Amino acid sequence: MVEVELRVNGSARVLDVEPRVSLLDALRERLGLTGTNIGTVVNAKTAASQLRGGIVMGIGMALAEETLVDPRTGRIMNASLSEYHVPVHADIPAIDVHMLDDPDPTMPLGVLGAGEVGIVGAAAAVANAVHDATGRRVRELPLTLDKLL
Repeated sequence: MVEVELRVNGSARVLDVEPRVSLLDALRERLGLTGTNIGTVVNAKTAASQLRGGIVMGIGMALAEETLVDPRTGRIMNASLSEYHVPVHADIPAIDVHMLDDPDPTMPLGVLGAGEVGIVGAAAAVANAVHDATGRRVRELPLTLDKLL
């Protein structure tokens, strides 16, 4: 018999997009909310920080991070952090994290991972918020203004 653990995750972003505002600027002042089951919460502050870190990575994936390759040479054109943009603290809205303290019976301490799970719904939540605000469904990340036009 195989035991299967189902995890519950949810992310939401509320976004108003104005034509002359970048998506990161629009996102910065808006609501960020995530809820997840991480099993037994051993240290709430550390777990919340890990979840927020994953969410920030998901927001970066959705809005900023893109590897550019020169089609003639195959070389990466933005190989350094000065050219490959990742979100910084000033780019990110306040993120409310809600953890479901539900011990996993298959684990000795009842814990599940908190670091990776934050990234799961973030990019999709941002993409859906952009769709709700603009009426345009973009299916390629990062979501940039040229893809919305």
